[in-house]
Amino acid sequence: MSRQCFICKKKPSSGNKVSHSNIKTKRRWKPNLQSIRIVINGKVKRESVCTKCIKAGKIQKATS
Repeated sequence: MSRQCFICKKKPSSGNKVSHSNIKTKRRWKPNLQSIRIVINGKVKRESVCTKCIKAGKIQKATS
């Protein structure tokens, strides 16, 4: 499973962690992905979707 949103293709971004003494080391910011059951073309699939897409209503949740 890739760390990527199924809808908006959001991926982890990278940058620097900066300490108090201004030493820089690499770090990653991961998107908030949730594995949920969604309806795609009439079929139910389990996919990783970011919380912004869930809140915006870009997906249709599958009922149990």
